[in-house]
Amino acid sequence: MTDASDTTTRDWRDTVFLPKTDFPMKAGLAAKEPGILERWQKIGVYQRLREQRANAKRFILHDGPPYANGDIHMGHAMNKVLKDIIVRSRSLMGRDAPYVPGWDCHGLPIEWKVEEAYRAKKQNKDEVPVAQFRAECRAYAEKWVAVQRAQFERLGVMGDWDDPYLTMNYEAEATIVSELLKFAESGQLYRGAKPVMWSPVEKTALAEAEVEYEDIVSTQIDVAFEIVEAPNAPELVGAHAVIWTTTPWTIPVNQALSYGEDIEYIVGLLFEGEAGFIGPDRSEMPLIRERGLYIVAAPLVDQFEERIGRTLHERGRFKGSQLAGAKARHPIYNALRHSREGGNPEASTSANLDSRLRGNDGEGDAALAFFAKPRPFLPGDFVTTDAGTGLVHMAPDHGEDDFLLCKAHGIDPVFAVDAGGMYRADWAWLGGQGSVINKKFVAADGPICSDLRAAGALLAATDDFAHSYPHSWRSKAKVIFRATPQWFIPMDRSAPSEQPGAVRSEPSANGPTLRDTALDAIERTQWVPARSQNRIRAMVEGRPDWVISRQRAWGVPIALYVNRATGEYLNDPAVNARIVAAFREGGADAWFTGDHQALLGAEYDLADYEPQNDILDVWFDSGSTHAFVIEARYGEGTRADLYLEGSDQHRGWFQSSLLESCGTRGRAPYDAVLTHGFALDGQGRKMSKSLGNVVDPLKVIGESGADILRMWVAQTDYFEDVRIGKEVLGTTSDAYRKLRNTFRYLLGALDGYTDAEKIDVRQMPELERYVLDLLGRLDADLRDAAEKYEFNRYLRLLTDFAQDDLSAFYFDIRKDSLYCDAADDPKRRGARTVFDVLFHALVRYAAPILVFTAEEVWQARFPSDDGSVHFLEWPELPALPGDDAIGTNWEDVRALREQVTEAIEPMRREKVIRSSLEAKVTVPDLPLDAQSLAEVFIVATVRQGDDVVVAHTDYHKCGRCWRLLPEVAEDGALCDRCAEVVS
Repeated sequence: MTDASDTTTRDWRDTVFLPKTDFPMKAGLAAKEPGILERWQKIGVYQRLREQRANAKRFILHDGPPYANGDIHMGHAMNKVLKDIIVRSRSLMGRDAPYVPGWDCHGLPIEWKVEEAYRAKKQNKDEVPVAQFRAECRAYAEKWVAVQRAQFERLGVMGDWDDPYLTMNYEAEATIVSELLKFAESGQLYRGAKPVMWSPVEKTALAEAEVEYEDIVSTQIDVAFEIVEAPNAPELVGAHAVIWTTTPWTIPVNQALSYGEDIEYIVGLLFEGEAGFIGPDRSEMPLIRERGLYIVAAPLVDQFEERIGRTLHERGRFKGSQLAGAKARHPIYNALRHSREGGNPEASTSANLDSRLRGNDGEGDAALAFFAKPRPFLPGDFVTTDAGTGLVHMAPDHGEDDFLLCKAHGIDPVFAVDAGGMYRADWAWLGGQGSVINKKFVAADGPICSDLRAAGALLAATDDFAHSYPHSWRSKAKVIFRATPQWFIPMDRSAPSEQPGAVRSEPSANGPTLRDTALDAIERTQWVPARSQNRIRAMVEGRPDWVISRQRAWGVPIALYVNRATGEYLNDPAVNARIVAAFREGGADAWFTGDHQALLGAEYDLADYEPQNDILDVWFDSGSTHAFVIEARYGEGTRADLYLEGSDQHRGWFQSSLLESCGTRGRAPYDAVLTHGFALDGQGRKMSKSLGNVVDPLKVIGESGADILRMWVAQTDYFEDVRIGKEVLGTTSDAYRKLRNTFRYLLGALDGYTDAEKIDVRQMPELERYVLDLLGRLDADLRDAAEKYEFNRYLRLLTDFAQDDLSAFYFDIRKDSLYCDAADDPKRRGARTVFDVLFHALVRYAAPILVFTAEEVWQARFPSDDGSVHFLEWPELPALPGDDAIGTNWEDVRALREQVTEAIEPMRREKVIRSSLEAKVTVPDLPLDAQSLAEVFIVATVRQGDDVVVAHTDYHKCGRCWRLLPEVAEDGALCDRCAEVVS
């Protein structure tokens, strides 16, 4: 026992080993990160890492290219950070993980912006020389590539920023056209007039991936077509087949009617003089001028009667198959005929109808001929009784089903609607008028419905049909299906069994089709999450042929020569090689401004061939990136380990890359595909400027730092849509501070530590071996999570370990030994050895996510002019002796510790005990010796009893370590341990 007289008044703080570090508790990330980023750029971290990993197994995450047309948004930030976390984690695991960022530089997003500048100056873009316009598009893209590159780098994304890929680079454009010509040479390309998604505003075809669906309210109409022939049911001649449609503008190009062969139809009477509601204002007016029979599918009669406000009096029933061979008159024919003959004698005919008919000019005969031709009834397996009348009007110009059914019966499109959505000037009815997407034009009181009403064919018209409708995701305007000559890659034709340019819609029996190959490749690819495989499989199973042509200027041209006499494209490898070489030297401009005769060579006369001026779908551009990024940099046949984008890319980049590679290489360009959700606001709403709920990643970085944003990305369940807002970021910041404080404590506790202090695991106390056992289990779980791309689990494991296993448990227990034991005490040396192992492990584990903080932590302990935490590999942990029971024993200890803590807390609140060190504890079981348990529980003493009981100890407090021990004579005196240390 010590003599208290010499020790009770002494201040012992100078003898205690308190943690010491300059690492600040306050992060100040927003101000600090740019300096770290500048240092990385200066020492060339990315390139040096490539050199260090030169002989390692490669892991390639191929970057899907964003459009170069504006500041980055939260979706960009989420996507790029997630990619960076994955790339860095694979690098940490010893792989050579290059990352080549890229940009999509062609297409409408950029062209539209350049056009806006012309419109602002009241200039017509079409009057500008194509070379000048393309140069302005290139300059616009270059500007935004530079802006976005700096913004992505500020996020801490590590990559080959000095040599990214751009789809507008000459080499890229040459490869894109080379990939196109592979399709052409193998016969997997044709030109045909089929209905495609068409934007009248942008005046170009669109791919499905360029379309979004919005809820709208349309005009729905019921129109009567008079039957003029019915060989299988003569009694139906003179009756009216009723069709229902929500696209009134397609009636002027109607060419047939379709029925269901097995559907039961009712023919019924609507009597003369009955009143019906057919006006747009629901006013009463005569429904029909003559007694007539009307035909509607039996299951839909109730809906039909509700729409027209009248009752159909049944006079008979028949199967749809009896309509085979029947024909009907177009409802506008009589009005057009009367106009051609010098005026419409019908008193009820609209005075405006004549002005909308081209029947009194020199083209009258041709105009009349189209509408005079009877419309055949065709059996359609797509006709249902879900809605409408069970009879469908066919406009092969404007519907996929319409086109295929009519084509099978020798009926071709007539191309009446022009690129801007107007009826062409020479069209018999409504020529030069439109636009067909204009709501007023197609409304119940608009010209189409007014003319049908005047012709006595309109049974009902209301502007109240709510449904989903496709819109261009760029202009936000409604799109239409429109048949135009386009270039297609067929999904169901085997190559090369047919002549180039031939059109064929049925599958070939000569081998696997592109659809077959793609579906097989989907099965051979890993999809993360697994459910996303079903999504893309369904899309590929049901997709139509790939329309690859666009009627724009900024892009890679469809570099083909079409024979003016045969309509077939020239398929000559020598010509194709010259085209690719010209592109490699001068980019795509070589096609628009080059010498076509020189490209054709002496074998062909340019007068016989028409160079194509349509450009390629930008999805073909981005779908070809595997060729000019992965294969060009890492060798022919190399494919990416991983593609990673948002879930919308199942119909976009994932699919276009799959089809392009399957068509040219017979396989997918990737081994695995990861899909993430979208970033929503804090309430789970889609971000939009109109709602004012946009969370700007640049603002978050400027206020809180990139590491907070990166930590948020890793925290989310990014396989689903995720939320971000002030509250969410606040939670992230709290988690960040706890992890930062763990590093700060480790740095302070390791002050002055060298390898000379290290001791062998077998010499360590059991608590240290237990912590190393926990670390080993964490290590395995983290590696598993990283390999499965589950970084929300990864981060949760890491932060829980730091907070629960270290800060709240191990650090709390070992503070006494760290601060108060002698410097060479085996227990303290063991703890400091474990702290060193923890530091090296945790800073590596955190580095893929907290890229700036991990660097700051590493440099705080190992300052270096040219070193970096990101050069390190996965930690090698010390091997533990084979003691399987250590983990189980200590889990029991921790459970008992929690019970003791819970028992002490009420006494602390009541101030009976100010600190747990003042407690003497009784517990029902002693999994360790009593002295060790007192150290673990941080109490004065522990003894065995019947239950957990806490009381205030009678011992005195050591003036140095503050423990209450039996050998301390009075408060302030030293315990035996402390007396020996300070002696």
